[in-house]
Amino acid sequence: MASHPHSHADEGHSHPHGERSHRDHHHHRPTAADGERRMLWVLLLTGGFMVVEAVGGWLAGSLALIADAGHMLSDTTALALAWAAFRVARRPHDDKRTYGYHRFEIVVAFVNGLALFAISAWIVVEAVGRLRAPVPVLGAPMLAVATAGLAVNLVALFVLRGGDRTNLNVRAALLHVMGDLLGSVGAIAAAIVVLTTGWTPIDPILSIFLTLLILRAAWDVTRQAGHVLMEGTPEGFDAAAMRRDLMAAVPGLTDVHHVHAWMLNTERSLVTLHVQLAPATDARVALGAIKGRLKERFGIAHSTVQIDPGDCID
Repeated sequence: MASHPHSHADEGHSHPHGERSHRDHHHHRPTAADGERRMLWVLLLTGGFMVVEAVGGWLAGSLALIADAGHMLSDTTALALAWAAFRVARRPHDDKRTYGYHRFEIVVAFVNGLALFAISAWIVVEAVGRLRAPVPVLGAPMLAVATAGLAVNLVALFVLRGGDRTNLNVRAALLHVMGDLLGSVGAIAAAIVVLTTGWTPIDPILSIFLTLLILRAAWDVTRQAGHVLMEGTPEGFDAAAMRRDLMAAVPGLTDVHHVHAWMLNTERSLVTLHVQLAPATDARVALGAIKGRLKERFGIAHSTVQIDPGDCID
């Protein structure tokens, strides 16, 4: 018979701190400590070269270099926030934040995306001004600094690409670094054109082009972070498909309703749902089967399942 006709939930709410989807059992993924370490190295590389590039851009009169230094300023701030997010996310849950601090990573990713929009707008405005009133550009110093910047950005990209790229925080940082790399490539191209032809408008023109490339990627990260912050469903989640799957896989299950799914971050999904069982169904066995199916089939290790006695109480 159907026992325990009330709510059955996970014992406690500590699971999100250590949970991973079932795919992690088959594929090794970088740890949070590894991501934190990589982020710190990239932060030091980016912050150090930002100063060099800003001074070089000012001395050479190059907007492309100054724009790239501006990107690196935003990136240094973004990477510092991303590094802090890894550290904050490690903090255990408490009475005020029972799910812990994982969502802080998403807040940082969202802020970083907005920062890319702001810095891009500044570069475009400055570039339009330089197209109207061209300024002299020193090609040789510009080329030297841009080449060094390309080397630094390639190292930073290599370090970050070895991290967990399913983590939205890491992806946002990667976008910042890729933006810097594109900026360095553009500055090198502009320097070569200036040295060979003396045509200085190429500098602001390439700055605008590179900024447009970065904006598309920035929109993607900002949109995804906003989706998580708005309690959006996990990527690919289909409540109707999950309902059909549970009904077919769990003996004695007659109905699934009030399904709500959301994410703490891109790696930790949660779901709550109500179910009804046929008479004489062992509620404990059914509950275990439902939770097991949610974890193995849908990768959701933290679920709260309420068994309704007859009609739904709500």
